Amino acid sequence: MSNPRRALVLIDVQQQYFSGPFEIQYPPHQESLPMIARAIDAATAAGIPIAVIQHTAGEGAPVFVPGTPEYDLHPEIARRKTDAWKTIIKKYGSVYAQTDLSEWLRQNGADTVTLVGYMTNNCVLASAVEAEVLGFTTEVLSDATGAINLANEAGFADAKTVHTTLLTLLNSNWAAVATTDTWTNALRAHQALDKSDLGSSASAGFQHVS
Repeated sequence: MSNPRRALVLIDVQQQYFSGPFEIQYPPHQESLPMIARAIDAATAAGIPIAVIQHTAGEGAPVFVPGTPEYDLHPEIARRKTDAWKTIIKKYGSVYAQTDLSEWLRQNGADTVTLVGYMTNNCVLASAVEAEVLGFTTEVLSDATGAINLANEAGFADAKTVHTTLLTLLNSNWAAVATTDTWTNALRAHQALDKSDLGSSASAGFQHVS
């Protein structure tokens, strides 16, 4: 796609992800947060629409409770926020689920959605997958997203494995995955990001272990 009509969507860059069990581990938030800020600054300079999403688990929940400090946007995001941004409160993993984001994107002429924020292993994944049936092209910035360590009855996966595996999965089908620098250059050039596909990824994976 030449000259994609982009919108930048900031997913859940809330204080909940900067300490405790939900603290982003890979890439560490000390690295991913500045990349999110750079993406915002590039989007602002390019004049593309920006939406900021906050997750709520509702009153009485153990996390993401409105009115608590952990619910708030990180100060680096809050100080950049303007009245021109679309603000959305969501209750589900996908940014599209029971929100008006898709309508807002279409009203603004966007056909390509760039995702940054948290977490790769939940809301980024869910949003990229749902975008397919809604007709949006998805981009995910690898250094402006992040994952946490996970353990349950099915096993354990460290945050680096989670993040890398899911981005490889997304780039094989649902999203173009790139660094913030690569995306910024594409934004300035009005060019689409390069993306793999399932067949190519399967062939490369087969060769990798053969």
